[in-house]
Amino acid sequence: MRIKIMLVLFPLLFALFLLGCEKKKPMPQIPEVSVIKIDTEEILLTTELPGRTSPYKIAEIRPQVSGIILKRYFTEGSNVKSGEVLYQIDPAQYKTAYDNAKAALSRAEANLQSVKAKYERYQELIKVNAISKQEFDDVKAQYEQTLSEIEALKAQVRNAQINLGYTKITAPISGRIGKSNVTEGALVTAYQAQELTRIQQLDPIYVDIPQSTKELRELERRLEEGRLKYAGKEQNKVKLILEDGTAYPIEGTLQFKDVTVDPTTGSVTLRAIFPNPKGILLPGMFVRAVIREGINKKAILVPQQVVFRDTKGNPFVYVVDKENKVQIRPIQVDRAIGDRWLVSEGLQSGEQVVIEGVQRIMPGAQVKPVPYAEQNKEQSR
Repeated sequence: MRIKIMLVLFPLLFALFLLGCEKKKPMPQIPEVSVIKIDTEEILLTTELPGRTSPYKIAEIRPQVSGIILKRYFTEGSNVKSGEVLYQIDPAQYKTAYDNAKAALSRAEANLQSVKAKYERYQELIKVNAISKQEFDDVKAQYEQTLSEIEALKAQVRNAQINLGYTKITAPISGRIGKSNVTEGALVTAYQAQELTRIQQLDPIYVDIPQSTKELRELERRLEEGRLKYAGKEQNKVKLILEDGTAYPIEGTLQFKDVTVDPTTGSVTLRAIFPNPKGILLPGMFVRAVIREGINKKAILVPQQVVFRDTKGNPFVYVVDKENKVQIRPIQVDRAIGDRWLVSEGLQSGEQVVIEGVQRIMPGAQVKPVPYAEQNKEQSR
């Protein structure tokens, strides 16, 4: 009898045991993810382009008269001032030519006195018909010819004086002078091909910056569409990064944009001018110029760790929608600014983007969004 009772109760007890086990089984939990809320901010956009320095002024020193160099007055590599004498060419023959021209002018001016007196007497005689018309015309022609000769001789004197002055070769500009290509005793000729030396003005100094026409047109289009605003008086300010990565301490000013496109590179040249009081910038240096594009008043910046890429390299983020479900959102990124991406398309202000917990989610899954800790947010920036 007992055996029969046990056989009846055992299945009931086993069923109750299984029912109890099912009640104790834990319910699946909704994963938590850390999210950041998208917001817009105002930022100044810049472009970093390669550039090369060039002198503000260059003077190639060449002789304007021929002769022997008697002396060099400057020290190579030093600073010279405008008007300072650099070389002395032997002036002997030019001094002689000047003296001869002055002497010829003096003879002509002395002869003018007698010719002028004779002409004035004939003017009175012709009035009373004391001389013939032909005699008067001859004296008048002689007087006018003498005046013309004097003017020609004066021009010869000025020319001889100029050539004599050219024997002292002076600096046309202030700046740093280079090495001398001639020494004392060298024969030089007027307007020769080889320069005697070169002077370069380095304060201020130019920086020439090539920019592709494609980039230039894209910038103009964004300004026209209103996506970028001019930065006012600061729009033309330019910063420099030197070859060793350090920042040049003084800002420069954008002077102009060339209108001619280089056919080999498809770029135009931007020219900026920089103060160079300490001579840090030297001609021919390669630098990086930071040019201001404009102000984006509704920029969307996200930490770089929230952006992923698919197998084709296209960027995307995980977005939590209003129903707390995960969506994959393709986006377009413009550039990196610090450790954040500037998003040009795909996100709007107020949306939530997953920054932590991505490994626990999948598209369409229900999640519990938790605001990203403020201190971590600051660290991500």
